Amino acid sequence: MSPVLLAQTLKVSSPNGKLVLTVNDDAIPNYRVDLNNETAIDTSRLGLRFKKAAELGDGFTIKSSSTASSDTTWQQPWGERKNIRDNHNELLVTFTTQRNSANTFNVRFKVFNDGVGFRYEVPKQAGLAGDIEITNEMTEFAIKEAEKSTAWWIPSRGWNRYEYLYQTTKFTEIDRVHTPFTFKLDNGTHISIHEAALVDYAGMTLQQMRGGVLKADLTPWSDGILVKKKANFTTPWRTIQISENAVGLLNSNLILNLNEPSKLADTSWIEPGKYVGIWWGMHIGENTWGSGDKHGATTSETKRYMDFAAKYGFDGVLVEGWNIGWDGDWYNNGDVFNFSKAYDDFDIKSITEHGLTKGVRLIGHHETSGNVTNYRQQMDDAFALYKKHGVRQVKTGYVADGGKIKRIDEQGIVRYEWHDGQFMVNEYLHNITLAAKYNISINTHEPIKDTGLRRTYPNWISREGARGQEYNAWGSPPNTPEHTTILPFTRMLSGPMDFTPGTFDMGFKGLGADTDRPQTTLAKQLALYVVIYSPIQMASDLPRNYEANLPAFQFILDVPTDWQESKAIAGEVGKYVAFARQERDGNDWFLGALTNEEARDIELPLTFLDKSKRYQAQIYRDGEKANWIDNPYDMIIEQKNVTASDTLTIPLATSGGVAIRFKAL
Repeated sequence: MSPVLLAQTLKVSSPNGKLVLTVNDDAIPNYRVDLNNETAIDTSRLGLRFKKAAELGDGFTIKSSSTASSDTTWQQPWGERKNIRDNHNELLVTFTTQRNSANTFNVRFKVFNDGVGFRYEVPKQAGLAGDIEITNEMTEFAIKEAEKSTAWWIPSRGWNRYEYLYQTTKFTEIDRVHTPFTFKLDNGTHISIHEAALVDYAGMTLQQMRGGVLKADLTPWSDGILVKKKANFTTPWRTIQISENAVGLLNSNLILNLNEPSKLADTSWIEPGKYVGIWWGMHIGENTWGSGDKHGATTSETKRYMDFAAKYGFDGVLVEGWNIGWDGDWYNNGDVFNFSKAYDDFDIKSITEHGLTKGVRLIGHHETSGNVTNYRQQMDDAFALYKKHGVRQVKTGYVADGGKIKRIDEQGIVRYEWHDGQFMVNEYLHNITLAAKYNISINTHEPIKDTGLRRTYPNWISREGARGQEYNAWGSPPNTPEHTTILPFTRMLSGPMDFTPGTFDMGFKGLGADTDRPQTTLAKQLALYVVIYSPIQMASDLPRNYEANLPAFQFILDVPTDWQESKAIAGEVGKYVAFARQERDGNDWFLGALTNEEARDIELPLTFLDKSKRYQAQIYRDGEKANWIDNPYDMIIEQKNVTASDTLTIPLATSGGVAIRFKAL
């Protein structure tokens, strides 16, 4: 009797019953996901191929299965919400075939109300023992009627570091894309495909194979192998976040729930907060990273920033360009960086002692320019130096054009690896785990994409991984008005981003539509502190620009970075978005809303507020004549008393925004 006639079908649903996952072994192992009895992910293939073993997939049938359920709550030491509910139903499926080697594998599925996660679990067996080389992951995500769907995406593996402007196109116009990859079906269902717990494996991009079918496209090593494993391995989780509307994606905890609990027994030294830095002056040409007459990273300048930070309640001062190696063509020469030796005009001992008397810590900086071997050889000494001087946070950088990182292998041969290949996945994690031994948190720039590992390693406190504020100084083009209305629905679904908001001087190169500068109003810059989540937030502009506008600066001083609860309350991808967040272990709420290039009125029901309390709404909104092109500073600051039963209607200017503190009375 043929395998087709013996095909088995298994099903598991989400706790609320709206999502149904179907697993089948008809010809090849496959799965399907339905939402409200409509197809969200159509029948899609599963399987793996190897260099020296037979394929796991074609001809395999279901041997056995088991189910489980979980409904627990766990706490984040810091985060967009303190308590995370993990409520899912699980299906573990074993596939086998009739041969003597490479004949079994498992797929574990977890179905949440907000989506599905699944991973391969391959036990040690004949044909898959010892060293294993994966040459193809055949995982597919099939989209029914893809030609009617809209996608928001950036290309993969062409330049470096995910730093592109997002494109909005028909689904069928994409080629190979980074994840999170977000799209909207014709029926309004919003879906985002990504991965969770990316450890010792290649990062997954997605390639469109034929109409509407996306295939996992793993980032290869320099020798062409995709993944190198030992026997008895598991893959990262492939994730599909699904919502009936756009806002639902923003309230998902699926990525975090698919990561392991913290491996750090003590997290008390990990400190969310706000910082300023010797950084923006380099981007706009007032200072240089390297030494010389315009050197920004000097003892006197750092102490001046520390005095400013202490005066206004900031926790730290980031200093870039302090160590040997920034002179000359540093961008292309990561070999020369010394991570323990400062320029003569930077006295780290004097600086840190000065800061600690004022309650302000130096935030360290390590730029590798893509030479990770040079960095690894010095990493222990570099962290030891910082620990000696009371540094608790370090911003790392992996600037390298072409998407390639330079390493030297065991034979002394120079190799170039992708930022999101298996080698660099492990290299980034080495940096995090070593930093933890020195009680140092890491803010990775030019990073591997976030996959929720902040749960397992809470000292991975933030990262970049998208176009940030610096592109508004020299981007050509700078970030567009719609950029930050797309980020929450794409990049931000993976985790925090160090976007570095807070530019107050929009006209450092003059105003107008064709100038490299922030294409926002001032009110939108304030809104970013709530919309673009990070447990560490920078006030990116120069101190003098804040002291020239203290009334607007007050919101930056008031807004927390660590939250009890976060709720997306309105939004459409690429158009507008609104978030409300409650301060951790406190009563006050904060709201940020922003729009694209279109002015609009936005209605904000205040149902998230405590129904038993009254609040003073301290509102920072666009003025009547505000627009991002030639009048970005027009802003109204007003107060009114509100309750949870009220609705605020706020006019947003072109590329405008609103920031509100709801102070409990």
